[in-house]
Amino acid sequence: MTHTTTTAPLHMPGLFAPYQIPDFFCELLNRKEPAPPALQDILHRIDGYSLEELRHRAASAEAQLYKAGITFTVYSDSKAIDRILPFDILPRVITAKEWAHIEAGVQQRVTALNLFLHDIYHDRAILRDGIVPAELVLSNPNYCQAMVGLKVPGGVYVHINGTDLIRDQSGRFLVLEDNARTPSGVSYVIENRHMMLRLMPDLASALPLRSVDEYGLKLHQSLCEVSPHGVTDPQVVLLSPGIFNSAYFEHVFLAREMGIPLVEGKDLLVENHRVYMRTVMGLRPVHAIYRRLNDDFLDPQVFNPTSMLGVPGLVEAYRRGNVTIANALGTGVADDKAIYAYMPRIIRYYLNQDPILGSVQTHICAEPEGLAYTLANMDKLVIKPVGESGGYGLIIGPQATKAELEAFRTLLVANPSNYISQPVINLSVSPTLCPDGIEARHVDLRPFAVTGRSTWVLPGGLSRVALRKGSLVVNSSQGGGSKDTWVLAS
Repeated sequence: MTHTTTTAPLHMPGLFAPYQIPDFFCELLNRKEPAPPALQDILHRIDGYSLEELRHRAASAEAQLYKAGITFTVYSDSKAIDRILPFDILPRVITAKEWAHIEAGVQQRVTALNLFLHDIYHDRAILRDGIVPAELVLSNPNYCQAMVGLKVPGGVYVHINGTDLIRDQSGRFLVLEDNARTPSGVSYVIENRHMMLRLMPDLASALPLRSVDEYGLKLHQSLCEVSPHGVTDPQVVLLSPGIFNSAYFEHVFLAREMGIPLVEGKDLLVENHRVYMRTVMGLRPVHAIYRRLNDDFLDPQVFNPTSMLGVPGLVEAYRRGNVTIANALGTGVADDKAIYAYMPRIIRYYLNQDPILGSVQTHICAEPEGLAYTLANMDKLVIKPVGESGGYGLIIGPQATKAELEAFRTLLVANPSNYISQPVINLSVSPTLCPDGIEARHVDLRPFAVTGRSTWVLPGGLSRVALRKGSLVVNSSQGGGSKDTWVLAS
């Protein structure tokens, strides 16, 4: 499905009179089913504001974000390293029926991811049966030899998962990628809601909105559920690389929401294969670690020997069952963009079910057919490196120049196994406050799932918005912003 610029004006009074939707699905205005009364109510409430009033409230939001220190770090920009994530005060709305579909699909996907990870680190049945190519898994740089044969509590590898969803031209939700290592962004989901309730209480008043305030409680509860066997009052900590990490604000936020200590590697030590936290009262046992640093930095005795961020001996304590690490080591192999192409087969293999959420057609350039198709259709495809995130290293064919495509062709031919390609999807749009008024901007959605004895999905998620007109890249590091995500109760 290719990008098109055809526009269709909507005949609506007030703020939405000039609103034009290119040939995309609009989250608020062109649903195929009759909009529920609450959604119609939201539209009319927004239309009751003046443009000046919306801009005034948007400026207040920006000032409050700065004051609260709600920032992220862009290491590549020497002029403005710490930035606020731009916040759009017009919410993205999801109906109860839509949310029920998303929730079931995310739960199914997380279940399959956990079964897949257990299998590839134990029996490897899915590899023997040829469902997934063995070399794609065993040669993957994220495959962790230290996890082979290790029995994780409850069989849970992916305790926290962020599933990136997009919506195509017909309104169908599709999975764009999985984030099963250290997914970020949930702090913005909660802060965005608090911001909306402070700045736009009249817009939210009396609406049947699902709450997002349970996340910290649910995450702490799930980590306690999968703590080492026999521990009645587990001590959970959040392990951060420290203040210079791009997501440090989120680490502080989540530790506070969970009511647990925020620690760095220097605050922990291992004695007799057990993990302890240094406190003013002496050493205190630690039973579960929500880690926000990558595998390579967790334990210098096993991974990067020069790492000053991790804890020497942590992996051996983990292997002996004395501590739970969330997410488990080696989960990166499951959210690899090449493995993504096999997820429908993985779901059918382990669950004997069809996927609830669809996937974007994916061509694996490591395979001759995939490479040939990609090279022949570069101007029609999005081509992505399998190991990158944040919108880096990709090319959007229809928006690229001939020179850019030729330069990328050289990279692709030199290292085809590093790339996958997908058709350009007409991402859905949502009304967004822009300098010239309310305009359509592309959005995606990252629901967050927490797994202990069962999987709970936060009602809503991070709705990212591409603030540049016509852009399909919603990543914050590439100029995107966020919206509050309203899930309507049934």
